[in-house]
Amino acid sequence: SSLTISMKSRTPLLLVALATVLVAGSLSAAEFESIFDGKTLKGWKSPVMKYWSVQDGAITAESTPENPCKSNQFIVWQGGDVADFELKLKFRVKGNGCNSGVQFRSIIKPNGLAQGYQADIYQSGPYLGGVCDEMHSRKGKELLTANGQKTVIDASGKRTATSLKAKATMKPWSEWNDYHIVAKGQHIVLTINGVKCSELIDREEGHFDLKGILGLQLRSGKPMKVQFKEIILKQL
Repeated sequence: SSLTISMKSRTPLLLVALATVLVAGSLSAAEFESIFDGKTLKGWKSPVMKYWSVQDGAITAESTPENPCKSNQFIVWQGGDVADFELKLKFRVKGNGCNSGVQFRSIIKPNGLAQGYQADIYQSGPYLGGVCDEMHSRKGKELLTANGQKTVIDASGKRTATSLKAKATMKPWSEWNDYHIVAKGQHIVLTINGVKCSELIDREEGHFDLKGILGLQLRSGKPMKVQFKEIILKQL
């Protein structure tokens, strides 16, 4: 009958509508969560805590002539490993070349040093907004993709870089910078202050990392201060 034909024609539409609802529901379940309370270091831990505090509503790391930093220090989020994720935070830094970074999908060695990916922070140039391989053992340089570049690393380690036609710049100390990190499988995208500044597709056998800790770096060397706040994470 005409009624039967009508119902059959509607069935695919009903299935599509139902699928859309289910997908929307699963998407809304994956929301950003704040992983820093803005007041204490609860949920964050470093092997050497003497450099770390909360100032200006931010996780703060500081080295001074009286309290020098002689090896890189990392404070690690205690909420577990990250795999595919999206992270947003604000940062500012002064001293020591403004050298810092956000460590992700990494491991912390017994000596407190991190090994793995780092979303780099530097005063300017190729390292600002680049993806580094901290404590690397790769044939190529530890900078996997530079500020303003998209780099594809094949299974053998060969790198092919192309221009993104835009580069990140850092704001002066009193102002805050926005960092946005997205990691999905072997694809990583970094954005600073709204500028997509680097993209990495890392297929190098034995070197790409799919899971690990999330941490913040205080760089060894001259006195410096780095601050991170409004840290929100979405596990994908």
